[in-house]
Amino acid sequence: MLLRRLIAGAAVTALSAVAAPAQADAAYIPPGRITVDVVGINGSGCPQGTADVAAASDNTAFTVTYSNYLAQAGAGAGGTEFRKNCQLALRIHVPQGFTYAIARADYRGFAHLQRGAFGQERANYYFQGAAQTARTTHQFNGPYTDNWQASDETQYAELVWAPCGEERNLNVNTELRVYAGTSNPQALSFMSMDSTDGSVSTVYHFAWKECAAV
Repeated sequence: MLLRRLIAGAAVTALSAVAAPAQADAAYIPPGRITVDVVGINGSGCPQGTADVAAASDNTAFTVTYSNYLAQAGAGAGGTEFRKNCQLALRIHVPQGFTYAIARADYRGFAHLQRGAFGQERANYYFQGAAQTARTTHQFNGPYTDNWQASDETQYAELVWAPCGEERNLNVNTELRVYAGTSNPQALSFMSMDSTDGSVSTVYHFAWKECAAV
């Protein structure tokens, strides 16, 4: 994977400047400091020890940084390498009297797709015991060698709020797929959602409400 590291390494600086975080309404950002604990992790895209979760210091978002999340197809790729996924169960501790929803998710990475190949990023998230949200799919078609970014945003009226006064896991599911399609079978295509230095992260932006107002 020397090709991938050389190409991706040259693109990290550009990718880190893509898209500023969503603006939050300061009136609804809770005081204190929220914390995010990983209570479950599973999937070929996030082997144990390769995913890190951190809450933003201003309570507006949390980030997930992967270090081994890569799907590939074509020359040298194994039969199952075309699809990688990660399922995270997160326990988000919030100040009493507040509840949250996920207003927007920003997914980022790097792709090297041959002509005729294509890659997909898929995602959904939901609270423990609730129905899953619809899975979104973003597709990138080759030839493509660049950073990629995909965002899923939920309108305020359609936000799904965590139950007030209860601690339920937030389940976050992501998936990468790469299809060789009509590309040269002797060429390799790949799509990653990882970072070797922590500079490329998936960002989940919070919306907040006071429970009395729900």
